[in-house]
Amino acid sequence: MIWRREEAETEAEIQARPAEETGGRRMAEQQSGEVTIIGKGAKLEGTVVSVGSLRIEGQIKGQVNADGDVMLAQESQVEADIRAQNVSVAGRFKGSIIVKGRAELARGGRVDGNITAKTLVVEEGGIFQGQSIMDQQAQQAGQQPGQQPARRESIPEAERAKV
Repeated sequence: MIWRREEAETEAEIQARPAEETGGRRMAEQQSGEVTIIGKGAKLEGTVVSVGSLRIEGQIKGQVNADGDVMLAQESQVEADIRAQNVSVAGRFKGSIIVKGRAELARGGRVDGNITAKTLVVEEGGIFQGQSIMDQQAQQAGQQPGQQPARRESIPEAERAKV
């Protein structure tokens, strides 16, 4: 979609629209780069790499790496691991999401999997089935996504007396 600056909607008009209509457009507008669109009829398997932002309207199975934002439109079906700056999900997603900034689950969207982000927003009507990790210090220290932190097991009282 291409539009002229004078034809562009104001931020208030965009925010007043339901999330599934905007489909992550707010995130894309915040990026100064280009947006690659994977259309409704597209079915991709493998690794998708984008230097800018990415809008997915079709189906992807595999891995998605974007230097910018990733927006999953309402009609999208994605089974992948996503790494990006920010992610907005209005469609169906299964896998893991790792973002440096904001992960957003819009009304009508569904995520089955883990999300690692600084900020997680789940709108009313969004479905999230999985684990949210919002402390990125553990990940930066070398912990792999999805790994549980090492547990310290306490020694039962009876065992301690033997030691």
